[in-house]
Amino acid sequence: MSTKSALITGITGQDGAYLSKLLLEKGYTVYGLLARRSTDTLWRLRELGVDKQVQLIDGDISDLSSLIRAMQLSAATEVYNLAAQSFVGSSWQQPVLTAQLDGVGVINMLEAVRIVRPDARFYQASTSEMFGLIQAEMQDERTPFYPRSPYGVAKLMGHWATVNYRESHGMHASSGILFNHESPLRGIEFVTRKVTDAVARIKLGLQDKLHLGNIDAKRDWGFAGDYVEAMWLMLQQDKADDYVIATGITTTVRDMCQIAFAHVGLDYQQHVVIDEKFLRPAEVDVLLGNPAKAQKALGWTPKTSLQQLITSMVDADLRRLQA
Repeated sequence: MSTKSALITGITGQDGAYLSKLLLEKGYTVYGLLARRSTDTLWRLRELGVDKQVQLIDGDISDLSSLIRAMQLSAATEVYNLAAQSFVGSSWQQPVLTAQLDGVGVINMLEAVRIVRPDARFYQASTSEMFGLIQAEMQDERTPFYPRSPYGVAKLMGHWATVNYRESHGMHASSGILFNHESPLRGIEFVTRKVTDAVARIKLGLQDKLHLGNIDAKRDWGFAGDYVEAMWLMLQQDKADDYVIATGITTTVRDMCQIAFAHVGLDYQQHVVIDEKFLRPAEVDVLLGNPAKAQKALGWTPKTSLQQLITSMVDADLRRLQA
């Protein structure tokens, strides 16, 4: 029986569900912080068949006292801070909430770890959105940050807080600067899932058009199930550090649409409509990650191609709708 126990904030999200499955398979006792803000939050855990195996603790990243209690109850040796307001588009409508959850919330979690179990290993979910207006053609751990959304700004605060706790308190605190990672468990508000759900609906005759914003934006997309392995690997290292996790391949939203529609025998040009209301106040045009450091230091490489990822998402949405 493993003596390792993990506390995952944001356990009901896409990454939290895949990480739970991975850690359970490795013999961990897995605890999850459950913020009771919405209904049926456990569907992703159920879909992966792990909802009965994780132990849930009521708490919220905005409430330090509940985080201290969660650390005491879990006696966690590893803490994965995945909780966030994670939708970039919403951050312009909710900038203060985004700052509280994605910035101050990280400090709350770091403080809880420092107070209760300072020797626990800490993972912070940073993001490629911190690069924003890119300062290098390919972004790595040394590329300067230039966030272009309230989400990116708040995440950058959490990222630097993690570095500061590592350097100030000697904590084993690492950040994964993850580029876009998707799966059939992705929320419907994210563009990849919005596309695959629409493709399934159009194929089944439930709708005809898909409204999108800037389809020439380029992103480095990978599979969330591959990326959570990198999170775990970071906390197995002797020394804490920060790592870019990416595929090293960039693709436009347009090309991603083409893959999804072609999978069901449709032409995306017949169904995609450019809608100005989906254009962002400040766009991030290109993101392309350089995962060389993670490949060398962690031995991590992505296993799933974009074609495999998008077609699996379309198939999952077809199954859901047909059910």
